[in-house]
Amino acid sequence: MSFYVYLSGEIHTDWREEIQRGAEAAGMDIVFTAPVTDHDASDAAGDHLGKPENGFWRDHQSSKVNAIRTRTMIEQADLVVVRFGDKYKQWNAAFDAGYCAALAKPYITLHSEDIIHPLKEVDAGAQAWCTTTDQVVETLRYVLKA
Repeated sequence: MSFYVYLSGEIHTDWREEIQRGAEAAGMDIVFTAPVTDHDASDAAGDHLGKPENGFWRDHQSSKVNAIRTRTMIEQADLVVVRFGDKYKQWNAAFDAGYCAALAKPYITLHSEDIIHPLKEVDAGAQAWCTTTDQVVETLRYVLKA
């Protein structure tokens, strides 16, 4: 039986691939899903619905189309990993963590120590806080193989 893990958050580094490689090397039966990680494609997700009059409405309609994917995959996941990067503020990642908390969906946060304070409420709802992808892989290993 496969375990489903949704990888939410920061899209500018290869952290998803690191976790996937680690899980595969450990022989874990995990199906990974993720949001659209091509920034331009994500921004254009709603463009087929018509040309909005300004940027706010373009973002609005694209965020709603993106939410179809995000919400569905979070709801189907057994566990969610939410990555907060150092360079950009990921408000969408915080939203995904809040959605997980509202659904009582277990989630792990992944971020560096220097942003502990602004994420204290997000971390308080998480089942684990990791600072490295190796820690995420080890947590998954424990959950699946202990």
